[in-house]
Amino acid sequence: MKTRAQIYEREAAALLRDISMYHVLTEKQLLLLHPGKEDKTRNLLAYLVRQNRIWQVDDFYCAAQDGMEDMDRCLLAAVWVLTDFIDQVEFHSVGDYPAKIIFFAGGEVYEIIHAALGKEVLLSHVLANPGEQPSRYLVLVDDPEQISELLIPNVNGYCTVSPDGDVSYYRKE
Repeated sequence: MKTRAQIYEREAAALLRDISMYHVLTEKQLLLLHPGKEDKTRNLLAYLVRQNRIWQVDDFYCAAQDGMEDMDRCLLAAVWVLTDFIDQVEFHSVGDYPAKIIFFAGGEVYEIIHAALGKEVLLSHVLANPGEQPSRYLVLVDDPEQISELLIPNVNGYCTVSPDGDVSYYRKE
């Protein structure tokens, strides 16, 4: 007979992986990253906090006790975008600059890129020459007016994220 720890081992490892990788996540994001397992996820989060494996600060779960000091708001916003596609996602991870998150869905590689206000030309230059098998880009902008200034190939869409996690999508005309 399996013990409770053995039953929940895989789910706990997945939660720890996500929190360790993204450093700071909200409960809602964690629930969305693990669809259909809401009660199990809440119970495991409480257990992991009691075990001092993760820390809870208000509505955030952190990989480190002082995790809120190093919170990357752009990465947090990119996770909201990821959650919109989670039912199709086969794998996800943090990315290297300029990508905040890279994920695989439907046999394709996607990168969630953050276009910081005032850095449109730099980002366009960095992404101007796609490699042999270029990723598809979802570009997270601070303001929809930035979209016209971005000249990036292979963009599937542009988006903004509100402070409460609502994602709005745009296309370049």
